[in-house]
Amino acid sequence: MNSEIAKENFEPAITVFMLVKTMPEWLGMPIDQRFQELARHLQPIVTRYKDDARMRFYDVEFYSTNVTDIWVWDARSHEAYQLLVEALRETPFWDRYFQIVDILAGVENAYANNYGRAPLAA
Repeated sequence: MNSEIAKENFEPAITVFMLVKTMPEWLGMPIDQRFQELARHLQPIVTRYKDDARMRFYDVEFYSTNVTDIWVWDARSHEAYQLLVEALRETPFWDRYFQIVDILAGVENAYANNYGRAPLAA
């Protein structure tokens, strides 16, 4: 399937917000090394699960001291998300380069869908 089509037709069953904080080891690396670590450890996971999950990064260190980044994962199924996390836990990104502060999982518009109603929209 074409990746553009996959993105357009992607309907997540779950969205997970991972609130993370950078660790001194990560911040001590030169920028080029950080990107090499992303390519070495994180890109293979994103590629492996590309049909079932997608990821977005949000920098929040400008506005928060407890959390520096939010990793947003959209997954087609809970199982896909769980497998992705199992893979992520085997990398230094889990509690070595980043402290996993909190994980918030949700289902978009469940409040309306559960009652057969249209969700609020702006």
